[in-house]
Amino acid sequence: MNNKDILEQDEFRAREANSDMSLKWAGRAELESGSSGLIPESLPNVLGQTQYIDDIPRPAGCLQAVVVLSQSAHGKIHSIHIEKAIELDASVRVILAKDIPGTNQIGFNKPDEQLLPEEEWHYWGQPLAIVVATSRSLARKAASLVRIEGENLPAIIDAREAATKGDFIFPPRTIACGDVLEAFSKCAFVVEGRVDSGGQEHVYLETQGAIAQVIDGRRVHVISSTQGPTGVQRAVAQALGLPMNMVEVEARRLGGAFGGKEDQGANWACMAAVASWVTGKPVEIYLNRKDDMRATGKRHPYSTDFRLGADANGKLMAFEADYYQNSGSTCDLSAAILARTVLHATGAYQIPNVRVTGYMCHTNLPSFTAFRGFGGPQAFFVIESAIDALAQKMGIDPVEIKRNNLFQEGDVTYYGMTMERVRASDSVEQLLRKVDYPALRARITEFNASHRLKKKGLGLIPVAFGISFTKLQMNQAGALVHIYSDGSVVVSTGAIEMGQQVARKIAIIVAKTLGVPIDRVTVQRTTTLTVANTVPTAASTGSDMNGMAAKIACQEIRGRLLKKAAELLMVDLEKIDIKDGAVLVDGAPDHLSWEQLVEAMSASRQDLSAHGFYATPMLEYDMETERGKPFAYHVYGAALVEASIDVLRGTYTIDRATIVHDIGESIDESVDIGQIEGALAQGLGWALLEDLRFEPDGKPISDTLSTYKVPDINFMPPNIDIEFLPSIDNPFAPYNSKAVGEPPLQYGIAGYFAVLEAIRAATGKTLEYYDLPLIPEKIMKLLISEQNKIDKVTGNHIGTKA
Repeated sequence: MNNKDILEQDEFRAREANSDMSLKWAGRAELESGSSGLIPESLPNVLGQTQYIDDIPRPAGCLQAVVVLSQSAHGKIHSIHIEKAIELDASVRVILAKDIPGTNQIGFNKPDEQLLPEEEWHYWGQPLAIVVATSRSLARKAASLVRIEGENLPAIIDAREAATKGDFIFPPRTIACGDVLEAFSKCAFVVEGRVDSGGQEHVYLETQGAIAQVIDGRRVHVISSTQGPTGVQRAVAQALGLPMNMVEVEARRLGGAFGGKEDQGANWACMAAVASWVTGKPVEIYLNRKDDMRATGKRHPYSTDFRLGADANGKLMAFEADYYQNSGSTCDLSAAILARTVLHATGAYQIPNVRVTGYMCHTNLPSFTAFRGFGGPQAFFVIESAIDALAQKMGIDPVEIKRNNLFQEGDVTYYGMTMERVRASDSVEQLLRKVDYPALRARITEFNASHRLKKKGLGLIPVAFGISFTKLQMNQAGALVHIYSDGSVVVSTGAIEMGQQVARKIAIIVAKTLGVPIDRVTVQRTTTLTVANTVPTAASTGSDMNGMAAKIACQEIRGRLLKKAAELLMVDLEKIDIKDGAVLVDGAPDHLSWEQLVEAMSASRQDLSAHGFYATPMLEYDMETERGKPFAYHVYGAALVEASIDVLRGTYTIDRATIVHDIGESIDESVDIGQIEGALAQGLGWALLEDLRFEPDGKPISDTLSTYKVPDINFMPPNIDIEFLPSIDNPFAPYNSKAVGEPPLQYGIAGYFAVLEAIRAATGKTLEYYDLPLIPEKIMKLLISEQNKIDKVTGNHIGTKA
């Protein structure tokens, strides 16, 4: 990473910090315990020993590439003038769409995304040309000399406007059950309204990048900052007109991703590969922060209309919603993201009558893409807003509505899945006991009654988050395990290490399954040569599926080892065990060591390698009927956030976050705590701080870290209290563990409702306002608008007395 990029990132990023903190804690715990286990990734990180794309020594003659970006949201290309650019230096080469040797198409879910546009550009910041030169500064200077001759065309940036015109990427998707209209007619209380949630910039510390090199004039090697090496392999092969076996993609480690490199890493890898193919030289592309923020996708903004009905006791009877997803300029992963939205429409609640419809609205903005939560947070915010509105109408605490409507064991969802091992009520009730909710509520009420200029509020959210890719075929993983003749172990999987410590978890799984100390295990970088047909490390499945595949491979080798040990020691097989690197007979260590056993296996010409394959079982879904079991299991949890607002300034502070989380049997507790805290930071940032903005003409105006505010250490609550539920069986993940990456992000939504409650305390009004993020400017407008309202009867101001 060069000095300029480091300087651009000087604002502390809480989401990355928490991820790194999880690594630090993992290392600290291991050092304090005296274990000689696997060196945590954080140690070489803080020593500056780990290498990312821009740190890797370049191959001889490596050229640097930059991109020419469009300067309007929609336009037609008449011609691209490159003469002045190539006159700048003999090393300069400008690559256009016509130079792509294969197919100029990288959209696989829908063929609507050209690598470089041939006739039109569709968003502000779209790459139009690739410029290469011997240095990055020279390439950038040459790129500034490329002149685009064209004309601007009408642009749409609002999802509802696109919907009005019927401009959808795919037809709308509806899931329904029961009789919604009849149910609403019988409800004692019905509320309806609109919910808006903004996008969110990934702000991974390492920007998008790749290094590509043509080998022997026919094979291509790519080092890519990607969550999905196989997707990059397929895209590069298509762009170059090669079979996939002529393209190797390697992903060593990522400096953060959060979904932003699941699909979109392929764009930049293809550009590097095409440039290398055309020039015959190695090519590196590594975006600076501004180009990355302009040219890449973010979390999808949504605008939603909802309607929710309940009986007189607050039992939810009917729910309907229309989700207008701003998909951006191309399909990307929008269909899968919308699928998760409509499959999480009721959040953690059982509602008997449901009708939800999702619209993928085509706009002239960067193609919105995967982001931690993958459409789930947008759905949770809608149902939580609807319940909040219902509580305001009923005049009761929303917590009571939530407690009375949570999923229970055996409930059947509106999409036909029977809920098993349900822990929604367990999570909420344990949380309420932990914070002593009645006493806490009383303290908040007392504080608000005695303070004029500062008000407090609470927000609580329960979570039930489905784990699996919603696209059935993606729920598979492979692993390759070797034991070398000295007893050391190496494992390769499709899992990408990006700061979440998936490599450490897999090493723990391998060590536990084989029965060896963790310091005997090395997890190798991911490459398409060792593990083929990988799926992206995403959907919180990285440890689950790749860990299960590694476990299967290890069990196969372990079986051979046990059999050999029984043969050498001349005892029955069932008496043999291997644990902590020792061979046991009837539970007691024998003279035969692990190293001796491995050497004996090698000497007798027996296989010390195995390939493991895991396909998540029991998944099925019928897209025609919208019924089935799309998730292997659900992760449950609940969070309560306390917040304060300054009534004069319209600012807020997040005072405390208390979380009860369903982690199963934690593989590494310190890593899991770090992931929960990092997800909370990201969720709070989305709910209260991170304001992604575009001008009406589509120009991005939050495309630097000076115009896009991200969480820092002062933003986060000083007290974060995390408690795990007691573990239960989970056959779908290694050793009864559970996924942890995405579910906790939803906890941040509680922060929104904590601040909203504080605003209500300040105004004395039942305020229904659901527009995320709830930044100070919005808070001040709400305070002013409510306090300036005049009672038509008395003529007095409504709101808090000055």
